[in-house]
Amino acid sequence: MRIEISGLTKTYRGGVAALDGLDLTVPTGMFGLLGANGAGKTTLMRILAGVVRPSSGRVTVGGHDLATGAGRTAVQRGLGYLPQDLGVYPDLTARQFLDYVALLKGMDDRAVRRRRVGELLEVVALTPHADRRLRGFSGGMRQRVGIAQALLADPRLLIVDEPTAGLDPEERIRFRTLLSQFAGRRTVLLSTHIVDDIAQTCREVAVLAKGRLIFRGTTDELVRRADGRVWSVVTDGPPPTAGTVVSALPHENGMRYRVVAAGAPDPGAQPVDPGLEDGYLAVTTR
Repeated sequence: MRIEISGLTKTYRGGVAALDGLDLTVPTGMFGLLGANGAGKTTLMRILAGVVRPSSGRVTVGGHDLATGAGRTAVQRGLGYLPQDLGVYPDLTARQFLDYVALLKGMDDRAVRRRRVGELLEVVALTPHADRRLRGFSGGMRQRVGIAQALLADPRLLIVDEPTAGLDPEERIRFRTLLSQFAGRRTVLLSTHIVDDIAQTCREVAVLAKGRLIFRGTTDELVRRADGRVWSVVTDGPPPTAGTVVSALPHENGMRYRVVAAGAPDPGAQPVDPGLEDGYLAVTTR
């Protein structure tokens, strides 16, 4: 399900511009949306889900214009949405919660509904915990319930907003693997500020900053934006002041700093090969 965005703006009360003239095309498959908190990612997700109306601009999803009621209805019928904070009923079991959401989605046939809920509990590896109350679930288990509810209607467009924030490493890996499995014939839009989530799941990515698109391309192209801009500095003195320090590790001669900068940040700086995080910092700090 192809997404076309043209001249999209969203200004909240007080003149706060969350999106500022955004132009973006999202193809079928897995697509990453990367940016710091406050970059406009969540606003964009909520507009695509039909929850928020833009101030101006045009958005079409699968050829449906979100400016029309008919277009929003058509998109929402084929939409699975996992917001940043999914509200659950803690006294319901996972099975009861998914059954309830399925009813809200119009799945009236009880046998069909129960079969679909059972299938998805199996997909997200929660069958052994299906009849436990949600209040006893870990953060990762709740996120798996969240992805299950988003998939109930077998959506063509799946939107997930900061899905791995707060998860431990094992749950993050499990969740990323789940998302990758659901791509293919679907459009899966992954919005996050965690660069590694994009590196492990997406080939194509867009970077937002202050509501504007500052990069659109493949992850390899984003890495190349940092060519000649990544340095290793070993020093027993203060950290480099030029550029952006990416990491600092103890070294036998003091500390080893990895720095993204336009030029050598120290007379003894050595150039190193860039990674995706370096490319992200290169485009956001320029």
